[in-house]
Amino acid sequence: MEAVETVTGVLEDDFRAAMRHVASPVAVVTTYAEDRPHGSTVSAFMSLSMRPPMLLVSLDNRSALLTLLSVGSPLGVNILASGQSELAALFATRGADRFSAVPWTLRDGSPALDDTHAWVATRIGSLVPAGDHTLLLADVIGAAHDTREPLVYHQRAYGTHLPQ
Repeated sequence: MEAVETVTGVLEDDFRAAMRHVASPVAVVTTYAEDRPHGSTVSAFMSLSMRPPMLLVSLDNRSALLTLLSVGSPLGVNILASGQSELAALFATRGADRFSAVPWTLRDGSPALDDTHAWVATRIGSLVPAGDHTLLLADVIGAAHDTREPLVYHQRAYGTHLPQ
């Protein structure tokens, strides 16, 4: 049994290290529930389909946000701009009062943060268990973008994309 645990631990460490080498866009996913806004930073999200328009968002099973979501729930995907690393850190902190000092508006049923790179409004179509995460398959109901550069996460640091 110890050999399997050691191999699994080594594989997990190697996988985590490999994933640090992949630059990922950063978003704050939000919902409005129990008469207040909720949100969490994620780097695991992606376009899933164009017909119909869908997004996939991955949330840790321990996420407080996940406990508020079900099929049909509104979910906002605030894709952060390059100057918003402090927002990413704030929404990644457990127990923080995330919305008290952050400008936002309710848009399509979810909190939309000000000055983001892009905004995608969705409704959750299904929740799919996947290891220690749950995949949210979300139907897009609205979208907008800005000219700001995106915030990316790479090698445990925030940065931005530079065109070649």
